[in-house]
Amino acid sequence: MALSPRLDLRQSQQLVLTPQLQQAIKLLQMANLELSGFIEQEMERNPLLELGEGDKGGSDEPGGDAADMGAAELSGFDSESGVYGADAGMDGSGVVGAQDAPLDADFSVNVFDDGPNDGIAQAAGGSGQLGLSGGSSGGNGRLGGNGDEEGFEQNLSDVPDLRTHLNREMQLLIHDVADRMIASNLIDLVDEAGYLSADLSDMPERLGVEPQDVERVLALLKGMEPTGVFARDLAECLVLQLKEKDRFDPCMAKLVENLHLLGRRDLAALKRVCGVDDEDLAQMIGEIRALDPKPGLAFGSEETQTVVPDVFVRRSPEGGWTVELNSETLPRVLVNQHYFSALSSRASGKDDKQFLSDCLSNANWLVKALDQRARTILKVSTEIVRQQEGFFTHGVRHLRPLTLRDIADTIEMHESTVSRVTSAKFMATNRGVFELKYFFTSAIQSSEGGDSHSSESVRDTIRALINAEDPKKILSDDRIVELLKAEGIDIARRTVAKYREAMRIPSSVQRRREKRMSA
Repeated sequence: MALSPRLDLRQSQQLVLTPQLQQAIKLLQMANLELSGFIEQEMERNPLLELGEGDKGGSDEPGGDAADMGAAELSGFDSESGVYGADAGMDGSGVVGAQDAPLDADFSVNVFDDGPNDGIAQAAGGSGQLGLSGGSSGGNGRLGGNGDEEGFEQNLSDVPDLRTHLNREMQLLIHDVADRMIASNLIDLVDEAGYLSADLSDMPERLGVEPQDVERVLALLKGMEPTGVFARDLAECLVLQLKEKDRFDPCMAKLVENLHLLGRRDLAALKRVCGVDDEDLAQMIGEIRALDPKPGLAFGSEETQTVVPDVFVRRSPEGGWTVELNSETLPRVLVNQHYFSALSSRASGKDDKQFLSDCLSNANWLVKALDQRARTILKVSTEIVRQQEGFFTHGVRHLRPLTLRDIADTIEMHESTVSRVTSAKFMATNRGVFELKYFFTSAIQSSEGGDSHSSESVRDTIRALINAEDPKKILSDDRIVELLKAEGIDIARRTVAKYREAMRIPSSVQRRREKRMSA
């Protein structure tokens, strides 16, 4: 082998992820809030980006052309046919192809109109009809929405948090200035459940008061609503509520002192400790269960957040299912071409022109990336609906086994792409709002050699069997296995136990004890 230097020519292939491609992948897996935050950051960095608000008429307004293009791109709407699909500029991979209109194209159709969208496309393969529409659902982003009706969020009451409630009540209960100072400090130490678990040994010295003053004010605060607040532990919380109901007798005191036996459901030991019979013990346990172990949770600590679906699925009048993107979760990011032209005519330096060029390129890419994200979500959701049509028609019992690879092979995408699309995305259906991941379940073989069963449908069957069991004949895990095999489900006993524990259903022994106590 020669040791002298020489020049060789080699040819190789390698995959290089450009920064824009990496960002497009991140956009695909972002949830609604993350996407909104990202777009706000991009708008702060890029002066050519703006959010579309309402309808913009014509190209006379600044950004008018871009608004039309942004709407058409984000919705994937075909202005001639009025439908989604392969004819709307989307190739088999779900990405924008070379045939797409340029970024400064002018579309006369406003696809973000609040009116109903009649565009329904025929989907190849599968029974029924899948209409793919990118319009809004009645203009309010709700399934079966009506523009005249209020959203769920507007019906939520403004519930004050626990500390605000306690401070208001304390102002009416305590009038001495020094006592109010002590009470305010005690209220600040209460956790969200209503318990006072902090150490109060240093409070008298810190506030310059006597220890008995702290104990006296604390005793007053324990009488505030909700009953049970300022308790040190669960036992004291229950005692405060029992005293208010005048049910704290010696037998009940013994029961509260031995809550660990109640947790183990050791009824024989409880009867000996409390000195009562089965009937009295069952009544006492029923009274304990009627109490609130965490009274502070009745007050909202933060604003209630509702899940905003990314996709709507509703039954089509022609039969089958219509799949719609929720336009409220699709930000209308526009490129202001007029502003770019005005700045370009005034830019004289090389650095300024380069900056404007980079901003325009990044803005155009972001619009394309958001359009590709919307199209991909729509494409994956449509295939999920086609594959799980039995679930939408008949319920969870007809949910079939499905994997990411099944969807990826059908729509000709990579499995990782489908995984990113289904992450933190929600679908509103006639049976509720579900995460897209919900429709992907493992398979359980059939005992008769037929089609496999979805693990989620098997869980629902187990839950139904346990709910319908006779209190005198509690079903063991072995008996559940026999009943499932009779229905054609081949499952092991340990799998039944695992599913039961995942659904927080107690064992047969614990259920038998509970139903005896409630009988």
